[in-house]
Amino acid sequence: MVQSLTQRPISFEAFLDWYPSDGRRYELIEGGIVEVLPTGPREDIGGFLSAELNFEIRRSQKPYSIPRNCLIRPQVDNSGYIPDVVVLDRERLPQELLWPTASVIQHGTTVPLVIEVVSTNWRDDYGHKFVEYEAMGIQEYWIVDFRALGAVRHIGKPKQPTITICQIDEGEYQIQRFTAGEKLVSRMFPQLDLTADAVFAAAG
Repeated sequence: MVQSLTQRPISFEAFLDWYPSDGRRYELIEGGIVEVLPTGPREDIGGFLSAELNFEIRRSQKPYSIPRNCLIRPQVDNSGYIPDVVVLDRERLPQELLWPTASVIQHGTTVPLVIEVVSTNWRDDYGHKFVEYEAMGIQEYWIVDFRALGAVRHIGKPKQPTITICQIDEGEYQIQRFTAGEKLVSRMFPQLDLTADAVFAAAG
């Protein structure tokens, strides 16, 4: 769920200067500031996926980490996103000049995988973020639509809870959809043993 705070377009730099230290989460979408208002089930799924991926990171001994908060700056000038889960390649963090002071990631090569858990702002997850994460070259993007809120063109008909996994191939996302009873397939974590059912069940 998002709550719009302003319709006045501002730049990413102005957004960083404005960003308050109030513990709340804000995104910049096409110049407009929105407050992200997470729900319990959405947070449960995000926490579950972070735990599963952290276990896989340790098991596979990859140089990855999952930050508590991270602001991704896409190539457009007036947007900035806070994913529900983001996996960072720590070996590439030195190229991120804004990371030490503002937890901002600007290069897609630093992000092996990013996850958005869909809420009422599903159009952003399937629209703006899909396009911008693809343009950045983020290798893998998961859209976890546990309430089947997305349009039929995104999750099919009849609508049902769906996890869409997008993987870069020659600069474009190739899409696979997973529903109940199916095991997820991740290029970034090929040994990951996780089903769509387990993810949906995390919402309670």
